Amino acid sequence: MITASAQGLHATADAPSLRGPKSRTSMLARFADAPAFDIVVIGGGATGLGVALDAAARGLSVALVEAEDFAKGTSSRATKLVHGGVRYLAQGNVALVREALRERATLLRNAPHLAGPLSFVLPVYGARGRWFDRWFYGAGLALYDGLAGSAGLGGTRLLGRDAALALAPGLCADGLTGGVIYRDGQFDDARLAVALARTAMERGAAVVNRCAAVALEHDAGHVRGVIVEDRETGTRYALSTRCVVNATGVWVDAVRRMDRSHGGDLVAPSQGVHLVVDRAFLPGDHAILVPRTADGRVLFAVPWLGSTLLGTTDTPRDDIATEPAPFREEVDFILREAGRHLAKAPARADVRSVWVGLRPLVRPPDDAETKSISREHTVLVARSGLVTVTGGKWTTYRAMAEDVLARCAAAGLIADRPAGATLRLPVVGAPASSTRSMVEAPGLHLYGTEASTVSALPGADVEITPGLSEAMVRFAVRHEYARTVEDVLARRSRLLFLDARAAATAAPRVAEIVAEELGEAFDAGASLSAFLTLAEKYRMVFVGAAHGRESVGSG
Repeated sequence: MITASAQGLHATADAPSLRGPKSRTSMLARFADAPAFDIVVIGGGATGLGVALDAAARGLSVALVEAEDFAKGTSSRATKLVHGGVRYLAQGNVALVREALRERATLLRNAPHLAGPLSFVLPVYGARGRWFDRWFYGAGLALYDGLAGSAGLGGTRLLGRDAALALAPGLCADGLTGGVIYRDGQFDDARLAVALARTAMERGAAVVNRCAAVALEHDAGHVRGVIVEDRETGTRYALSTRCVVNATGVWVDAVRRMDRSHGGDLVAPSQGVHLVVDRAFLPGDHAILVPRTADGRVLFAVPWLGSTLLGTTDTPRDDIATEPAPFREEVDFILREAGRHLAKAPARADVRSVWVGLRPLVRPPDDAETKSISREHTVLVARSGLVTVTGGKWTTYRAMAEDVLARCAAAGLIADRPAGATLRLPVVGAPASSTRSMVEAPGLHLYGTEASTVSALPGADVEITPGLSEAMVRFAVRHEYARTVEDVLARRSRLLFLDARAAATAAPRVAEIVAEELGEAFDAGASLSAFLTLAEKYRMVFVGAAHGRESVGSG
């Protein structure tokens, strides 16, 4: 179970209040009227939003542009875990684990309505598992918890067979000899991204989605600005700055190609696939971690927003697609291993939604001064001054932002101001305390202190589909910068990720409400059609061929 109380880790500073949204029009007006900024961030995923918030919290003038929607790419497609990385501990990377565990505590404290602790049962099977595996994994997880120090979530202990089945009744009992229970964290990635964007706006940043960086401006070989284009109107703006941060994830090379000092691609992508099935496949409130599948990979089965999330894979790709499709062997792997470890084996027909996230694999180039502050992420400063950051994971987004700004200051691109501005900075909606559970009450509690505002909007008592009211759609448009049907159903609500068919059924009414809120500027027919096409891709209807492999697609 994930609870918003985060085991007593309550915010110690006041959360930003809801003073009414800063309109997208007013943000674009700042681009036109005051186009000089201390820093311009390209990319509205976890890393870019973290950099924008940290810079704004330090008093710098900040602009951020996102070509699509906040967290449209990798940052909405995580495994929904806030964790220190058990596998990194097995690799001996203690420093990285310790950093991630510190950041886990910070995230749980600053966003308790969006993140909280989650218990995991690690099962062990066979005669070897009765003694060696149980003690081996138990010792490792006890060390993992101990590295967190005072920020530890506790609860690590060895389990006998009956205790493991009692805590995780969805486990396959055949051959089970025991297990280990430990605690980590879980969160809603896309909603956290939107909250970070809004918190950065509260701190003075100009943050605009559906606004693309189309060119870099240079003076004497140095980057001195960005040309951005509002994708809704086609209007272009010239933003002057000495510091441009390229935080576009697997798409960083597209921005680097705009730079005159570009010297080769930085990123080779891999993809992770997730399947969502009914809660009945994992009853109870505990997740399951299989540390070693038949081919040596890791498998998670995680309760998430009333459903069960299965994954993930790590498969190289030779392209970078906005909506990559899962390969058949990836789906087969997840279903096969889930069937081996769950009492009820899921089949293809049980999958309600399948989605893919791309991860960047970094290949440092020869043309830039490279500072890899963490083994998980890489920061590059090109000769032109363009700063590129890629890699990393959601848990450490805040520490990554501090690393990026430290690098910018060291290169003389921004003023050197003290770090730590976001260490105890609650995001928009963070409550002082809450006991509501993501599993028990999917949806409304995720608004935190803004729940009463949602409830006061028209349609609060009109349910479009379970967990989504008309008022939630209005709030998404009025306060959370949703511009399309997809923005609402994929990221403000997570319905597309939970049940693609249900999302498609809800889409026509959502389109009508968005049209009411945005007016004539919104093309309801086009937005609805685009979403229905996307929903088919998440449904996993048939198997076709793509990229030299069999790829699961839509029918």
